[in-house]
Amino acid sequence: MNDAARISPPVHVHGPGGPWHPVRADMARTGNAVVHTTWGEWLSAALTDPALCPLLGRDWQRYRRTSDPAVRHRFVASRLVTKYTAAAALDTDPTELDLAYKIGGRPYLRGLDRIDVSLTHTEELIAVGVSRNGRIGIDAEPAGRRLDFELLSGHIATPAELHSMSVLSERARETELLKLWTVKEAYSKALGQGLRLGFSESDLGADCSGLLAPDGTPAARGAWAFSTHRVLGRYLLSVARHDGGPDVSRGTAVRPTLDGGFTGGVAELLG
Repeated sequence: MNDAARISPPVHVHGPGGPWHPVRADMARTGNAVVHTTWGEWLSAALTDPALCPLLGRDWQRYRRTSDPAVRHRFVASRLVTKYTAAAALDTDPTELDLAYKIGGRPYLRGLDRIDVSLTHTEELIAVGVSRNGRIGIDAEPAGRRLDFELLSGHIATPAELHSMSVLSERARETELLKLWTVKEAYSKALGQGLRLGFSESDLGADCSGLLAPDGTPAARGAWAFSTHRVLGRYLLSVARHDGGPDVSRGTAVRPTLDGGFTGGVAELLG
């Protein structure tokens, strides 16, 4: 199985009803699953589900304290998507899972240390990644977002990556830079480093095919895999996954991860 094939392709779910069988199949095949949806598709569940309180668990009070209806509904939708995705991946009921957060806001499943979870959202999109045998990170951006290549490229790309993009047209360079940004953001989330990682110091090689050492040779061969997909026709969704070794567990416990949050110069430049 090549590196990209070790990451399950994103599955579009339309609400609590799923479909969830592809998620269970992906977990059985690769040990990870990625789901994408929109908060609007979960609005009905957020407004009418009589089991909302037990579903949200410790997030219930935060939900009740949020006064802005749009913010409240987006918040509850993202938490429901996370819980339902993890429940499908682990073949359990979402009310059985206790969702908690590390410093910086990264979600995790309390008591299930071998299960890694990553959440991202932008505009209408919500996406969740779950892995049972290694770290996972996901990030998304609107595919049509324009980046100022001259302003941002030095903060995102290594000299080698800049050189490979130099032969492209202006628009193609912006597109490639946006893809590179989402992949490196996903990679930093998987590491739990945020922007402290130093995006311009991590070389992902041509087409984000894998990590490279400073001398241009492959680093940690096979340990990391990256993929980028266009979803809902208007978003780029990137996934970074670390292979934690033999899959010794099908539903319990993984290493905890740390998250530094989204801070630093690149975030300021991106606004």
